[in-house]
Amino acid sequence: MVSSANPLKDWRVDRHSIRTIGHDLQRPECILAERDGTLWAADARGGVMRINPDGSQQLILPVVERAPDAEPTQAQEDGTSFEERYVQAQGSLPNGLAFAENGDIIIANWGTDAVEIMTRDGRLRTLYREIDGQPLGKANFVLRDSKNRIWLSVNTREHPWTNQLNTRTADGYIALIDEHGIRIVAEGFCGTNEIRLDAREEWLYVVESTAWRISRLRVQPDGSLTDREIYGPSRLPGFPDGFAFDAYGNLWVTLIFTDQLIAITPEGEVLTLLDDSHPETQARLFAHYESHTLTPEILAATHGTIAPWLASLTFGGPDLRTVYLGSLRGTTIPYFRSPVPGLPMIHWH
Repeated sequence: MVSSANPLKDWRVDRHSIRTIGHDLQRPECILAERDGTLWAADARGGVMRINPDGSQQLILPVVERAPDAEPTQAQEDGTSFEERYVQAQGSLPNGLAFAENGDIIIANWGTDAVEIMTRDGRLRTLYREIDGQPLGKANFVLRDSKNRIWLSVNTREHPWTNQLNTRTADGYIALIDEHGIRIVAEGFCGTNEIRLDAREEWLYVVESTAWRISRLRVQPDGSLTDREIYGPSRLPGFPDGFAFDAYGNLWVTLIFTDQLIAITPEGEVLTLLDDSHPETQARLFAHYESHTLTPEILAATHGTIAPWLASLTFGGPDLRTVYLGSLRGTTIPYFRSPVPGLPMIHWH
């Protein structure tokens, strides 16, 4: 973090400057950017979409590794409904993505409730479906650190997951995968979503979507987490989903459903960078949130037009100043230029 003036003060995204890349995408919830401009987006057909710098794209569907005498089968789109796909979360739904050290793609699969790893040509292997003898729950996001450990966030164990929007059960947790296997290192989160490390990997930041807040925990050398605290306001102006640090130290946060992009400054101030909300549907959503009466129909009716159900953001481009927006209901990836570069992720080094 530098001591000069915050480059986000008095800055907002110019809607007219937003461009898009990719087409006919399905649920591009998470996006990974590489130095050469290649993008990898989660895809609801059960794999990932590779989008090349020239805009051409290839859908990579997994060939599941089975017993030696079984024929490999390729995942296919199954034409499920909104209820099945978004509420019941049926089928394979890659959600959070991270690059393994060798370039393979680590997947938190929201549909199969598993942590998987897939080669770039589609060979898929399941790493974990259980923890401590119990099903994982809604695997949400994965993050690799400089020690080559994998951090996993699990949103909830409720089924369907949408129940947790109203119960606010704090059954989400963080797990760590290392040479010892998988273990829970922190629990009691309300709708655990994306997780990020700061530049020095001193703190792990955690989105608690249904509590409308960001928490953080101090990372110990052995991977244990201590000193849990709320980061920034105790209550954000909506449902946080994804986030990323910039080089100055601002934490950019997407607010899903209302489709707003905000930033929490190092001093804890909230800046609005982009607002694609609709006042009437937002008011209805918030009223039902407060009364614990949210339904899939209310959620379905609440979204913007730029990146419907804005779920994540990724810094990319050669100077890390291009911001790509991931969404659950979009079919393309909007992007724009930032006045400040993003904090490079581990695979960028």
